[in-house]
Amino acid sequence: MRDARWRSGYALLARFGLRFDLQAPWTELEDAAALCGAFPGTQLVLNHTGLPADRSAEGIAGWKRALRSLAACPNAAIKISGLGVPGTRWTAESNRDIVLSAIEIFGVQRAMFASNFPVDGLCAGFDEIYGGFRRIAAQFSAPEQRALFHDNAVRIYAME
Repeated sequence: MRDARWRSGYALLARFGLRFDLQAPWTELEDAAALCGAFPGTQLVLNHTGLPADRSAEGIAGWKRALRSLAACPNAAIKISGLGVPGTRWTAESNRDIVLSAIEIFGVQRAMFASNFPVDGLCAGFDEIYGGFRRIAAQFSAPEQRALFHDNAVRIYAME
């Protein structure tokens, strides 16, 4: 994200009405925030929730700090997906705090649920993961749930 040649290509995205989906671990999100600041006309969407694989207290604290840095950029959004931890079964309970923290940090209007299938199939079935997202999101109003599961993706990716 710092390379001048790469950034010259990135600069063309806004000109053509395109967005950028970033898959990077949370340790790289300071660079992503700097990129958003340098190119405020380009929508950046962070994939896989910033890859919070380190579920230790220190790992989660670092992940939250990094998300806050990126979320300070109004042209950044987050896809909540890819929450599988190798060797661990995916459950709503084990991912509840991650999901709710991502939504709290980015806000309901800049967060969306997404899929990482077939890779997530190593941790759980599609219905199990989306059922878990639905249980976690049950605390939100119906319009907020529609935003998280549908409306934000339609708006951010200009699918109308």
